[in-house]
Amino acid sequence: MSYLKIKKSFSYRDLLYKVLVFAGTVALIVYFLPREGKFSYQFDLNKPWKYGQLMATFDFPIYKDEAVVKKEQDSLLASFQPYYRLNKTVEKDAVRKLKENYKKHLNQIVPSVGYLHHLEKTLKEIYAKGIASTEDISQIKKDSVTFIMVVEDKLANQQLAGNVYSVKEAYEYLLSADTIHYKKEILRRGSLNEYVLPNLNYDSEKTEAAKKELLDNYSWANGVVQSGQKIIDRGEIIDQRTYNILESLKKESIKRSESIGQKQLILGGQILFIGILMLCFMLYMELFRKDYYERKGSMPLLFSLIMFYCIVTALMISNNLFSIYIIPYAMLPIITRIFLDSRTAFITHVITILACSITLRYPHEFILLQLTAGLVAIYSLRELSQRSQLFRTAILVIVTYIVLYFSFELITENDLSKLNRSMYIYFVINGILLLFTYPLLFLLEKIFSFTSNVTLVELSNINNNLLRQLSETVPGTFQHSLQVANLAAEAAIRIGAKSQLVRTGALYHDIGKMENPVFFTENQSGGINPHEKLSYEQSAQIVISHVTDGVKLAEKHNLPKVIKDFITTHHGKGKTKFFYISWKNEHPDEEPDEELFTYPGPNPFTRETAILMMADGVEAASRSLPEYTEESIGNLVEKIIDSQVEEGYFKECPITFKDIAIIKGVFKEKLKTIYHTRISYPELKK
Repeated sequence: MSYLKIKKSFSYRDLLYKVLVFAGTVALIVYFLPREGKFSYQFDLNKPWKYGQLMATFDFPIYKDEAVVKKEQDSLLASFQPYYRLNKTVEKDAVRKLKENYKKHLNQIVPSVGYLHHLEKTLKEIYAKGIASTEDISQIKKDSVTFIMVVEDKLANQQLAGNVYSVKEAYEYLLSADTIHYKKEILRRGSLNEYVLPNLNYDSEKTEAAKKELLDNYSWANGVVQSGQKIIDRGEIIDQRTYNILESLKKESIKRSESIGQKQLILGGQILFIGILMLCFMLYMELFRKDYYERKGSMPLLFSLIMFYCIVTALMISNNLFSIYIIPYAMLPIITRIFLDSRTAFITHVITILACSITLRYPHEFILLQLTAGLVAIYSLRELSQRSQLFRTAILVIVTYIVLYFSFELITENDLSKLNRSMYIYFVINGILLLFTYPLLFLLEKIFSFTSNVTLVELSNINNNLLRQLSETVPGTFQHSLQVANLAAEAAIRIGAKSQLVRTGALYHDIGKMENPVFFTENQSGGINPHEKLSYEQSAQIVISHVTDGVKLAEKHNLPKVIKDFITTHHGKGKTKFFYISWKNEHPDEEPDEELFTYPGPNPFTRETAILMMADGVEAASRSLPEYTEESIGNLVEKIIDSQVEEGYFKECPITFKDIAIIKGVFKEKLKTIYHTRISYPELKK
């Protein structure tokens, strides 16, 4: 019962972890997705409609073309009459001031009272027509206004704009109204400009209200499309009327989506869409790659890549930055393939592209291009060990983009001169950015604790400091490691395991022997064996210590964990059989302390570590064969590997009997080649 409780508790924690990962990913992606309105169709005048039949789902007006709207509104505004408010007080004040000044000093300038009556009459005539400021007169002329509306009290009367005086015109008219009876020279001395002031003031509030009312009554539409009405069908040419209908539908669709209620619906739809995609992705992981939940770095890497591309795409679309076709989406499946596997790389790529596509107005060609480019990238770069491989993949991705987009344009365009050349430039930039995968791998390795083939290739270079030290300190062990590496790598290739990983692990699996080199037979010379002076327990402990010493050296030189796994598992939890059996033979009636003769382990837990254990055992034992024949080599390989299987070393790793049979065959072939008998060359007879 206690076991069941423990298992149930663990399951709840596991479920909580998955729910938190799911919810966090969906929330973060949706947060950055744009929610402004968009229209899902792309169309051009006099081009065929490339989508299916389009039906109106709601009533909407057919808006006039912008050029028509501007022309008609300009025509309306040309006959518009601005409002000016008449100030009667100005006229009264001017006439009163004139009379007062005449009594004070004008009577000395003006020869008779007739001048006073003339000026009073002329002023009333001028003010009756109206005087406006210089700025208002300029605006009237600029707008080509024919009539104005003069507001007097609460009534507005139409008046010819040309009859309105400016201050200067009113003054000139006052001087020259009757030059026969009244001389200008005498009138000019009377400072008549003091009595000429604007009495018409522009009424901006009333004018703008009238203008708004005029435009509000303007009809922006010249028809209506009813819900359920067919707009256009596939292949039909978009004429001017249909184009206006589509533009009207686009405008209404965007207007409807900008309301708060519509934005909430968009948000709900985005959450649902991204949620379904991420649920499908996690179901795939649960069904086919369950071990990734437990493997350190796998889940964080996958979800980080998905979120990164979705967020970058959303930000570029929201801020209208460059073109999304310069984003190297193919980098995602390449990274996933290098660190994990091809199937997961493709599924991750599909989920990401579908999630990114909802930010686009025209997602169809985007999905088509990106999925195809991703497949090409996965197929062309199964293992990255050289920079030239990445360069080749970038070229293939660029060619895929160009060919696919060109074929798409041939389908939709009927004129080669109208090809979108800028898109091909974007594809080249995309391929160039794809080359940055190489330095990015190093950063991702450190963050998510992965080891790429690039790192493994660098580590397997025999000029590496640690390997050079191994070859100088323990040359026998170094030669043994090289032979094991060749055997194991060939076997890994045959069964579809990671050959580069096995090769690198084999080169480092015995580095611990550098601490006590003379205690291992391959490094002994001159017939001196230091084990003769030690007890079997002491000898066993020294031999076993090469595993722990190897781990310490690996940590000192910052070797990846996957390499340390080869060091700890190449003997598993086996025994130092020579010393263990020798002790038992000398003490037949006693039981030994098993721990003193047992390696710390663990046993192999991957196919690669299992291959190394087999190769290590077979290569070491092959050196002790008295003769190298096909039969003796075959018997040795069968004996060593069968004993490892019987002792249960491979119970915890996913290796099959078929794999083991293939590995045996590889080892036999390779050992026969290594130990073949060369012919004797004849001597020249004299």
